[in-house]
Amino acid sequence: MLAQKVSGTSAGLWLLVPELLRLGIWDILKTWTGANDKALEPRIALQMINESALCVNRVRKQNSLGHQGFQLVNGMGRLVTDQQAHVLMDHHTMEQTRQMLVNLGLQRQLSGHYQGGLIAIDPHRMLSSSKRVMAKKRKDSEAPSKKMLQTFFAVSAQTGQPIMSTMASTGVPTSQATLSLLHSISSIVKSEALLMADKEHFTYTLFKETQRQENLNLLTPVLNTSRVQRHIRTLTYEPLWAGFALAETSFKFIGYPEAFRLIAQRTGERKEDFTYNAFITTSGINAKALVCDHYDKRWSVEEFFRFENEMGLYRASTLNLNIRYARLAFSMMAQAATYQLRNKLTTKYRNWNAGHLANEILAWTDGDVRVKDDTIIVTIYNPHKHIDTSKYINISEVLAKEGVNPKIPWLYDFKLDFRFK
Repeated sequence: MLAQKVSGTSAGLWLLVPELLRLGIWDILKTWTGANDKALEPRIALQMINESALCVNRVRKQNSLGHQGFQLVNGMGRLVTDQQAHVLMDHHTMEQTRQMLVNLGLQRQLSGHYQGGLIAIDPHRMLSSSKRVMAKKRKDSEAPSKKMLQTFFAVSAQTGQPIMSTMASTGVPTSQATLSLLHSISSIVKSEALLMADKEHFTYTLFKETQRQENLNLLTPVLNTSRVQRHIRTLTYEPLWAGFALAETSFKFIGYPEAFRLIAQRTGERKEDFTYNAFITTSGINAKALVCDHYDKRWSVEEFFRFENEMGLYRASTLNLNIRYARLAFSMMAQAATYQLRNKLTTKYRNWNAGHLANEILAWTDGDVRVKDDTIIVTIYNPHKHIDTSKYINISEVLAKEGVNPKIPWLYDFKLDFRFK
């Protein structure tokens, strides 16, 4: 197929190829599959990464994208079947996929995707259409219980980029599933960091484990029980501004000897209007900075879910965890590549969500693909004004100057260049 000129509407997907090279995705996939450059397995995984980037569940022969060269960007002359994809993913354990995500996180750390030391952690529950008999959960207190798949994310609060994710069956407690997340974060983030979580993570198990991690601290709200209220209402508060005051004390979980730092906040201007809330932390950072400055940034994790949901973070069919976790890992790789692509668009369009980016640039951009000597030339016709074409002219030379090998291993070491007409 490379010997012919291929014309289609998915030429924009080739803009992700330099980002995949920069992130070392091919080497990560080869390590996961245990395969070499000529093998089919990493190419199957690459197809699923590109499907996630397009925000579709699958690209099959009956789809127009399949007829117009989508398979070429994956280094194949055809599309793989559902069965081939499922066999590949089911062949690899959750621990192997977890290590693949750690490798991705390390590469993203080196690429500057995580800034500062604030990390938001949160569960993200996806509705499932599985026919299995399984425990059900509520997404919120007023919603009915439904079958769900539990995922747990850690996101850089400053950049909104995911650092790590884990997965568990619905019946697994949040604290138990989050322990695996903490261990993975400590493998990726070596500098001191503050983990900010919600009340689901207010457990002795998590605070004790965080104390064991030299570079991690944890901050969560305290469950507003009568015991806590009796304790914090008797404290002496220091007013910071009208209607807001802070106090500090220690806190022990019932049945455990360790004491943790508790920060109480009081709001209201008159005594009869006072309301009290509290946070518990292992951090020694100033109380005002923790409560007033840092904790509000935890909502970046909700922005991440809203922004990237269409890449496969909102639904789950099979509850085979080997398959689902691998699929989630491929979505995270696609998200990493599209994040780098967004940073090369003109400023006005960087805040497009995943679906908008896929529709405007990746899926429906007219162009053709041909080979000249040792270079694959992708021509994009009538390029949108939001594509900064200067970033892609002579892209092989640009990559080489960055210290990235411009040869594309899944395309038999051809180089890449772009034309815009």
